[in-house]
Amino acid sequence: MDRRFRAGVLTISDKGSQGKRRDESGETAAAMLERQGFQIAEKKIVPDDRKRIAETLVEWSDKQKLSLIITSGGTGLSPTDLTPQAMKEVIDYEVPGIAEAMRAASMTKTPHAMISRAMAGVRGSCLIINLPGSPSGVKDNLAVVLPALEHALSKLGGDTSDCANTLIVDH
Repeated sequence: MDRRFRAGVLTISDKGSQGKRRDESGETAAAMLERQGFQIAEKKIVPDDRKRIAETLVEWSDKQKLSLIITSGGTGLSPTDLTPQAMKEVIDYEVPGIAEAMRAASMTKTPHAMISRAMAGVRGSCLIINLPGSPSGVKDNLAVVLPALEHALSKLGGDTSDCANTLIVDH
């Protein structure tokens, strides 16, 4: 993958934003993306605050023109887990297959995967994907979607080529 895809990694964590916890999940996501050829243009930690999450997603997608935003944290059932609510406020549409694939793969490792509210969606030409808040959850879930990202981001960027190889046979 070439470095035309600029990405941001947004960690949602009250303790992380206060400096009380090291951001291992965001670092894991950034390292995985860099190994795949993404340019990490933005990295930030915000508290579990719906407005701050939404504002950052809008800033990065609309003003920074990122191709991809990965969030980490805030996708469970805790009262402070607000990432999906913030996402719903700002995306144009969901891409449910991404979250479905991540949950399906995660279910092979833990039954807790079924309570994940992680989602994926598009704002403008930016794909936004929610990941869990643990480094192992980030690693497992991001590994599931990485093979499809170049194609997805190319399409969002305006690629109009056919998605499948078609064979034309003369008779």
